[in-house]
Amino acid sequence: MIEERYRARADAFEAKVAAVLSHQWDNPSPCARWTALEVVDHVIDMHGVMVGHPITRTEDPLTDFREARRVVEEALASRGSEEVSTPGGPMTLADHVDQVVSDDLVLHGWDLARATGQDEKIPAADVERLWATATAVPAELMERFRTPGAFGPGIEVYGPEVPVPSEASLQDRLLGYVGRDPMSKSL
Repeated sequence: MIEERYRARADAFEAKVAAVLSHQWDNPSPCARWTALEVVDHVIDMHGVMVGHPITRTEDPLTDFREARRVVEEALASRGSEEVSTPGGPMTLADHVDQVVSDDLVLHGWDLARATGQDEKIPAADVERLWATATAVPAELMERFRTPGAFGPGIEVYGPEVPVPSEASLQDRLLGYVGRDPMSKSL
């Protein structure tokens, strides 16, 4: 199930990366201080973190994401049940990938779509799963998630919560909860 979920999310993210026009890479994203290219770079970097070594880079974000994806899929297949140390305590590599980069593909896929004028719709099952996960985080840990650098230099899990109307869609409530402003106009 974890491998299938990762594969579906990676397919969707890869399609968004492939659809970025060359002049859009410098567009600002909903992630403070990040361009569209920096969103993709972050996702690639986090894939490297999951497998314990950096991803080899080229000048092409799509090629680089495909390599990152290949490395993670290979790690899931060969050592997914291996126990790894994480900021949240020991867990399997597969669970860590599922909770970090797989979820990142969904949220940063929205960021990339917003930055480049693509379809911003997140699959309902992903919205529901991420909402349940995010809102289950204890308040003291959520404060740490919202503190830049709490998990290492340059790492920010969630931004400050952005208020959205109570009648907003679950997708918009999720995005506001994790620090995006879904009510702002597309960039």
